[in-house]
Amino acid sequence: MDLKQLEYFVRVAELGSFTRASAVLGIAQPALSRQVRLLEVELRQNLLVRNGRGATPTEAGKLLLAHGRGILHQVERAREELGRVRGALAGRVAVGLPPSLAKVLTVPLMRAVRLQMPDAAVSISEGLSTSMQEALLTGRLDIALLYNAQPTAEIDIAPLLEEDLFLVQARPPGLPEDPPPSAIALRDLAQLPLVIPSRPNAIRMLVETELANLGCRPRIALEIDGVSAILDLVADGAGSAVLSRNAVAGSGRPGAFAVRPIDSPPLRTKLSLATSSQRPGTLTLQATLNLIRQTAQRIAEAP
Repeated sequence: MDLKQLEYFVRVAELGSFTRASAVLGIAQPALSRQVRLLEVELRQNLLVRNGRGATPTEAGKLLLAHGRGILHQVERAREELGRVRGALAGRVAVGLPPSLAKVLTVPLMRAVRLQMPDAAVSISEGLSTSMQEALLTGRLDIALLYNAQPTAEIDIAPLLEEDLFLVQARPPGLPEDPPPSAIALRDLAQLPLVIPSRPNAIRMLVETELANLGCRPRIALEIDGVSAILDLVADGAGSAVLSRNAVAGSGRPGAFAVRPIDSPPLRTKLSLATSSQRPGTLTLQATLNLIRQTAQRIAEAP
């Protein structure tokens, strides 16, 4: 059995599409289809049902998918163990970060990776929690940082840290940065027009839930998915936003915004490390998780 063909089959089965798998694997779709078909001929089994909506595994395909994941994992572990013989962690790990953290976490994390795991290949991409959870299930991501995530049968969750959320408003011209703006009660947040992500964004759901506990509803001015776009609209006077301090700090122009604490009660969001429970962690993945924990903790403790 050819390992490359097995990897191709696993990717198609997980993604449910030859088109998506060819994009992830970086090979032409006809070549991908040919290799999977050669595997079916060798095993004398139809592994995938091909239709206009994509490709789904047959009963034989589901069995091979379970075995294939384990085989590919063992191959990766063997490569890692051989790498450790020469004193290095090797392998590839794909990490997904929320946009609010990506700009402040990416550089220090990659610096730590280059220093401690020079033979490893760590890739970082930005995404919203819902899309990153799907990417974990399909194998496009190995690790994701998710807000207010709940463990499932397919995804393992490990708490990382808690972040306070703040009211972010455009700073009026001439307003000094010191002293810092006063806090705002959570109940008063319901009176302000908000530029906020659409459901099921974690911050959106948290704001709605906490205001509902006080008998209030948020006043939504605009629904925008994307931290940069939200901050651009806030700076333009379209409304206020509820974001973490890191989201503002990573904007490149934090001085353009007034950041007010929220109290009575405060708004806090929980950030967790998520991995697929269907894919046992490699040594390089575990080392990457540790580096993320250490780097995030240093950022959280920074003044």
